Amino acid sequence: MSMMRVSLRSLITLLSIVGTLPAFAQSASCTKTAYLTFDTGNMAVAQYIAQVLQQNKIKATFFLANEKTRQGGYSMDDSWKSYWQERVKEGHRFGSHTYDHSYWVKDVGESDVILRPQFGNNAGKAIRFNPAELCTEIKRVSQRFQELTGKPIDPIWRAPGGKTSERLIAMGEQCGYKHIGWSASGFLGDELDSKRYPNAALLDKASKGLKNGDIAIAHLGIWSREDPWAPAVLEPLIENWKKRGFCFALIPN
Repeated sequence: MSMMRVSLRSLITLLSIVGTLPAFAQSASCTKTAYLTFDTGNMAVAQYIAQVLQQNKIKATFFLANEKTRQGGYSMDDSWKSYWQERVKEGHRFGSHTYDHSYWVKDVGESDVILRPQFGNNAGKAIRFNPAELCTEIKRVSQRFQELTGKPIDPIWRAPGGKTSERLIAMGEQCGYKHIGWSASGFLGDELDSKRYPNAALLDKASKGLKNGDIAIAHLGIWSREDPWAPAVLEPLIENWKKRGFCFALIPN
């Protein structure tokens, strides 16, 4: 009887330890790690992507801008409040994609940059930003996210289109935000022309190309693709990655 008590106690202890391990560490089949990230985009498949992540027990990192949505509003307006609250509860991570989805154009002067916001009051205009103004543009996402969810974003950001310069990245770091791009083989192509890059070709390329430690990128909806990337690619892609031994971790890690 004494030995049985010890064994039971040991089993309970072991189960409690396993329960605290990250999801990707609990699978013996994981031989590689990748980082799955999503930029907001037009949010057309946001609910679907959240469902797929939940079903596969995958945590992702989301980069948010206040982008115009397929539904007619914006991705950080009150209509998306419950969506972001649910993602917080699920344990995902969040970074800034600049509030107005502002593209870097060029460096100018000794310390400034030219950005072209896609949305907001200056949409389509080339605007000069000094370091403090860029910091405000990055931090507006965190301020709005806190209003929606009660939580700030993580100290990370991603420049729209991945367009950067050494100065832009340094300006973000001075503001306390580390820039997170993506790996070349992690570019999933959901924004590419579907006639030149059909879903079958993107699925094949991404299934085979992802490497250990890569950061992968897609969007929660995209305007530029006629034949939607999701759901045609996402679920079989995750299945293929799992077969290759991939599990997924969060940024920052």
